Amino acid sequence: MKLRLSIACAAALLAVAGAAQAQFQKPDDAVKYRQGALFVMGQHFSRVGAMATGRAPFDAAVAQENMAVVMALAQLPWVGFTPDTQNVRSRAKPNVWTEKAKFDEAGQNTLRSLTALNNTVKAGDLDAIRRAFQETAASCKACHDNFRD
Repeated sequence: MKLRLSIACAAALLAVAGAAQAQFQKPDDAVKYRQGALFVMGQHFSRVGAMATGRAPFDAAVAQENMAVVMALAQLPWVGFTPDTQNVRSRAKPNVWTEKAKFDEAGQNTLRSLTALNNTVKAGDLDAIRRAFQETAASCKACHDNFRD
């Protein structure tokens, strides 16, 4: 019982520490953080995409492993778009900050699409995965088109 309580307390502390992740030492750190998370997400998302588009043979276990990585990182990049990073050289357009509500909504749309794709990948139906991948890729593209140079 004490072990379970210790684990629960440790998990709670980690959750608080995760929220504190938004407190970067320097604006450059926040930019590197978000870019790193998005890069790794993109690498694993593209592996699922290769299977969904027929460029790689479909392997349900590999698709699930890659989506697990994407989902583990999906919440991370957004905390790196802090106000003090808008003047740091990156591919983020100024409207990330001037149209914050629209940017946040685009991020939420992407998270919803990723969740739907993840659930579809878990079910293992390749035709459904193809459709869900296309929808998710369109969501990513919409955000990139509007908010990234």
